[in-house]
Amino acid sequence: MTTTRTAHTTWEGNLLQGTGTVSLDSSEVGQYPVSWPSRAEEPNGKTSPEELIAAAHSSCYSMALSNGLNQAGTPPTKLLTRAEVTFKPGEGITGIHLSVQGDVPGADEESFRKAAEEAKANCPVSQALSGTTISLSASLGS
Repeated sequence: MTTTRTAHTTWEGNLLQGTGTVSLDSSEVGQYPVSWPSRAEEPNGKTSPEELIAAAHSSCYSMALSNGLNQAGTPPTKLLTRAEVTFKPGEGITGIHLSVQGDVPGADEESFRKAAEEAKANCPVSQALSGTTISLSASLGS
């Protein structure tokens, strides 16, 4: 089964003074304001593409790690995953750091680290961020 998830952004104005709203269409869980200052400076109550990438990466990674640990016979009780996406204006995304803490009965430090590395390599978002081809369709109009 193939699934598609959608979101859209409405942007008004130029890059530096403009603002936008990201709408999560598939889930309908919300609309979130975005702006250049919230991306390159302080969030001030707004999100950014990098924060949304971090959210996607931390949740996907947690799912992949949970699955790997379960398949190894050591299902986790709890995983706490943090994704830090670093953005530098003029360069773009310069790095992503994942950190995870797990409550995993029956697992030792070595087996947990091994499962964590495998999840990092096999998480679909990790794979997409490691060199995905990006395509574009563009048109004028409203």
